[in-house]
Amino acid sequence: MTSSDDAVKTILRNKLLGRWAAEKLGLRGGEAEAYSEALARGEGDPEHSDVFSKIRKDFDAAGVDESDARILNVMTELMLKAGSLLPTARGDATDAAAVTLARKLMAP
Repeated sequence: MTSSDDAVKTILRNKLLGRWAAEKLGLRGGEAEAYSEALARGEGDPEHSDVFSKIRKDFDAAGVDESDARILNVMTELMLKAGSLLPTARGDATDAAAVTLARKLMAP
């Protein structure tokens, strides 16, 4: 896997993670999608963005009861899922769209 693939995998993981976190935060529709997109973009540098701290801060502010260990576990699970989606985009249409988005975000 190239470093570009690693970056795409991280963006896709962050997108999926954003969906999970948005659901926990009670966000729906456009708000949930905007939250997920913001995590995917990682403020311009998804590989060095601290999505854990962002989610922890947002959960604390909203009173969402999730442990650090659970958040980190979900991050790991979703990184594995992102890796399995990357080579073939065999996931559902939403996951394929997330892979496409991740690649577009990486384009110069």
